[in-house]
Amino acid sequence: MIHVYWKNCFSDDKADSSRGIAGAPKHGITEQDLQKLHPALQKAHKAVQDDIDADKLGFAKLPTRTDYRRQARQLVAKKYAEFPRQTITDMVILGIGGSALGNIALQAALNPLTYNLMSDTDRPGPRLFVLDNVDPALVGEVIQAIRPRLKTTLVNVISKSGETAETAAQFMIFRNLLRRALGKDFARNIVATTDLNKGTLHDLARKDGYDMLAVPDDVGGRFSVLTPVGLFPAAMCGININQLLAGAADMKRRCAVRDWRKNPATLLAGLKFLAYQKGKVMDVMMPYSNRLYSLADWYRQLWAESLGKALNRKNKEVFTGPTPIKALGTTDQHSQVQLYRDGPNDKFFQFLEVAKHPQNVAIPRDFANVAGMGYLGGHTLEQLLNAEKLATEYALAVNQRPSVTIRFDAITPHSVGEFIYLYEMVTSIAGELLDVNTYDQPAVELGKHATFALMGRGGFDVIRKNIKPYEKIDKTFLA
Repeated sequence: MIHVYWKNCFSDDKADSSRGIAGAPKHGITEQDLQKLHPALQKAHKAVQDDIDADKLGFAKLPTRTDYRRQARQLVAKKYAEFPRQTITDMVILGIGGSALGNIALQAALNPLTYNLMSDTDRPGPRLFVLDNVDPALVGEVIQAIRPRLKTTLVNVISKSGETAETAAQFMIFRNLLRRALGKDFARNIVATTDLNKGTLHDLARKDGYDMLAVPDDVGGRFSVLTPVGLFPAAMCGININQLLAGAADMKRRCAVRDWRKNPATLLAGLKFLAYQKGKVMDVMMPYSNRLYSLADWYRQLWAESLGKALNRKNKEVFTGPTPIKALGTTDQHSQVQLYRDGPNDKFFQFLEVAKHPQNVAIPRDFANVAGMGYLGGHTLEQLLNAEKLATEYALAVNQRPSVTIRFDAITPHSVGEFIYLYEMVTSIAGELLDVNTYDQPAVELGKHATFALMGRGGFDVIRKNIKPYEKIDKTFLA
């Protein structure tokens, strides 16, 4: 189970640190702030909950849908039955943004950090390679790694339309690779997660004969990790998707509560909104767990793409949206905390803390007479890591930097499902408070269209002409 702990963003005028950030109403959240926001917070939660009750928000249906999890598990069984000796040694995911970040986060959180280094007999599933970029070194090196095992490699291409340039290029490369290696049987080694009714990838999948899974019409890419986009790869790699969805369903029930102090999503959205109003335009997520680090990547897309908007819903220019930043405890105590404590007080901090880590390591009782080391003996790395988190939280509070902590009892499919649904709800409620359309991303399109133009796709000639002045290197500006 996970909880939101918010004392260290709370502030009052009393010099009593047990009550949060003492005497810092300019930077922390006060009771007066909360009371003033209360009507808007209730209204925002009601708007989101009304949409959920009316089945208007696709992501909110996912925790209790049974068809997607059933289809994912059935396809896993089908694929193993089809492959030689029922063996799938490698899986390559082709996708970008919401098609990749959720998958990376699930695998990093719920499978061993050394997953791909384990032997084929010890791993709970195939080696996993998520190609979330078109960096030629990345793609080329993955091809080299899987080339001797192509017959037992499954490629999952994820794209609603199939026309995202990065994913389309990857798909063309891997389709060609499989065709050359496997001949007419190559379609067995490809699964297309896409629109089931139309689109370029849909049409190619029908023509070649790939198995297909749905990218739902009513769920945007950044909200899609609990659809077949994330469920199928998770199930392939041995993750318990039933427990993942059960965690999301439990959080959905908690997020339906009207009392904002008992509703973790409404509480967190309100705190983050008030911090933004107080000038905390940077939003730092700092997991004290390597396994949770990729969840910060997933969160960054969710938060940035949903809330970074030029126009509000009245079509008025607002240029709003906190900037999400990721950090890693304890690593970034030694690279970023100097800035976080002594630099501009423009950041709101979210720590991710784990009470019981998947493994623990004892520190030997050596060097008892060495003052600078001996004190560590007899403790564990789990104790040290969590002490480092508390120390950083304390140091930030001393400098009146507000923070909250998301506390994981343990890292399990259930708690990760809770986390995913919690932040999807926080984002939706924050969108209501900011009065923006949480579910579109209009600013993404121009860059996509410019890429089409530069790569010679027809129909983008006007953009191509507009780009020409940017292509020429003006030596006046070349140092």
